[in-house]
Amino acid sequence: MSVHEDFAAVLRRMATDAGVIEEVVRAARSQSPPVARLPEEETRRHVALVLPVVLAREGDLAAAARLGADRAAQGVPITALLHGVQAGRGRAVQIAVLRGRAAGVPEETMLSALLELEPRVGALERAVVNGYRTAELELARTARDIRFQVLRRLLHRAEEAPPDEDVLQAGLRPDGLYRCLTSNVTDPVRARELERRLSVCGGVFGLVDGRLSGLAPRLPERIEGDVLVVCAPPARLADVRGLHALCGSALGAAEARGLCGLRDLTELAGETALAAQPALAGLLRRTLLGPLDPGDPFHRQLAATALAYLDHERRLDRTAAALHVHPNTVRYRLGRLEEIVGASPGAEGTVLDLLRWWWALRTWPAE
Repeated sequence: MSVHEDFAAVLRRMATDAGVIEEVVRAARSQSPPVARLPEEETRRHVALVLPVVLAREGDLAAAARLGADRAAQGVPITALLHGVQAGRGRAVQIAVLRGRAAGVPEETMLSALLELEPRVGALERAVVNGYRTAELELARTARDIRFQVLRRLLHRAEEAPPDEDVLQAGLRPDGLYRCLTSNVTDPVRARELERRLSVCGGVFGLVDGRLSGLAPRLPERIEGDVLVVCAPPARLADVRGLHALCGSALGAAEARGLCGLRDLTELAGETALAAQPALAGLLRRTLLGPLDPGDPFHRQLAATALAYLDHERRLDRTAAALHVHPNTVRYRLGRLEEIVGASPGAEGTVLDLLRWWWALRTWPAE
């Protein structure tokens, strides 16, 4: 294999390297705040599609055009999109040079190879812009875009609230009550499918901060499949901006629990509030559960039993039924936990005492 082929092999390996993809994602998000507001997985999905097109010369530029079209549908400005693309490109070049040096490839060989990639990179960026512009024109020709722009201005903190005439044109009542919702759907194709299902109840929907979100006077009884939708109680349009931010936070807490379907924001209030304080959770874990060893299966069993005990109202019979063991087994495990850590969630205490135990057990072992 020639020296030039050695560097080509380095580039091909980079195209599917998870670590490289994460570095490029991080660079793109750090240099483009509108891109950073999108779910990280959305950026990761596009980087994983585009890198092989340039570095390994595999696939076609349709992936880049889809990137542009998706960002247009998500409301990301074209300048912000290009800042993200160029930041990711710069980071990929830095990694390629470092890995090339480690492989013993001469500097002039790497420079020559990277220059040969420039036409491909230029074509990719043009495809991104063309995909964006095409989607932008298609959106501008529809009333749907008007509704989407009103929705973004109602929900997004960085936007100025729309006047009442624009709200009416979007099909909403300025004095109406609407349920704010946010979903875990980020792909524009899946978003359109979910939007059709939600639209039977009225309202306005679109991709806000990369996730299908919306305002609806009412919601369907349930959501099927692996889709997660968090919805807030009915509120005036003047109050939905703050609710949208809360729904986004609750969505992360619900995803961490593996939840799906339609979930009420108020039912997730505890998890959402606690998830916002990871440092405090760490202090509780160290204080209450410090002697437990995450690598010890028995210790993990004790922690799981204690958490189940709290989740089942500190009832031995209900905990035993949930764990498929005898109540005496639950009692024994709680006793062993108390011997190891010096205290037990089974002891008498206030609601806040129980909360501290539940929070520590729910997040253990996170370190």
